[in-house]
Amino acid sequence: MIKTLVEKILRILVFPISILYGIVVYFRNLFFDVGIYTSNTFKTPIIAIGNLSMGGTGKSPQIEYLIKLLQQDFKVAVLSRGYKRASKGFVLANKQSTVEELGDEPFQFYSKFKNISVAVDADRTHGIGELLKQVHKPDVILLDDAYQHRKVKAGLYILLTTYDKLYADDFLLPTGTLRESRQGAKRAKIIIVTKCPKDIDTSEKERILNKIKPTEGQRVFFTNIKYADCLISKEETIATAAISKNEVLLLTGIANPKPLLKHLDSLKVDYKHLNFPDHYNFTEKDIIEIQEKFKALTSKEKIILTTEKDYMRLQGKIPNLYYIGIETNFLEHGDVFDEMLREAIAS
Repeated sequence: MIKTLVEKILRILVFPISILYGIVVYFRNLFFDVGIYTSNTFKTPIIAIGNLSMGGTGKSPQIEYLIKLLQQDFKVAVLSRGYKRASKGFVLANKQSTVEELGDEPFQFYSKFKNISVAVDADRTHGIGELLKQVHKPDVILLDDAYQHRKVKAGLYILLTTYDKLYADDFLLPTGTLRESRQGAKRAKIIIVTKCPKDIDTSEKERILNKIKPTEGQRVFFTNIKYADCLISKEETIATAAISKNEVLLLTGIANPKPLLKHLDSLKVDYKHLNFPDHYNFTEKDIIEIQEKFKALTSKEKIILTTEKDYMRLQGKIPNLYYIGIETNFLEHGDVFDEMLREAIAS
């Protein structure tokens, strides 16, 4: 109660900053729209995936969905800025690459998909140019978290927004979490409402559509998170349904762990949750603390569970560590989405 009241007061106090921020972003977008600032275009199809808000909308599973969809027919490359990586400039992933060099999400993509290219570069224009210089240059490039990177003009923009925090209900930073105004949604050809309940009905979808107000030519899709049937460690896999027999120490360093907590609750899992900030770089002190808390668990059957993204940073550092994978699941019209992607690449 007190925390909520303090947050409301702080939002009111920083509201003038949000107005100034909105003015700056408005003119930046306007200058790109009228050609004062230059947007670079490429003959190679570019698909930008991102959001208006800060993190936690499900970009990684959506990119993995696109990789699975396209990799059989096209040479696919993923370009990310590599958030919180230790390296600088353009880096093309290879067998010697580390999670520290690439960042957790690009390292995850490279680890899972062996027949694609994965690169990181804060300057997306430069990164695309470097990818196109490669001997096996890509047929299509997926830009991770690049919705606001307007120095590149993508052929297709996919905008993600979460069911429980629609951009239409949000406000500009720092009062809210929007990086730019809601008007920025007009650049998207496809809007995906992520992390929906499985049982979302037609009337609820209509309510959301009335809030989003898609423009003519925009298509809105509804997806949810599907959790894997198995937990995976370096040594073995165990059935997800069987973890109710274990006492679980749950580690998360993601923007929004609530869907995972809800999933574990539905499985009646006995867990203790250690929550860290998004993209958290675990220190040696953190590792020691985690191991001590794990030893303190009283059950003979106990494991440490984390997300796939966190596992990329923690593997090899903590024993008894498992992760649960996730994937994007279209609640309906997934075939329409797939066809729109193929048409966008063909055109």
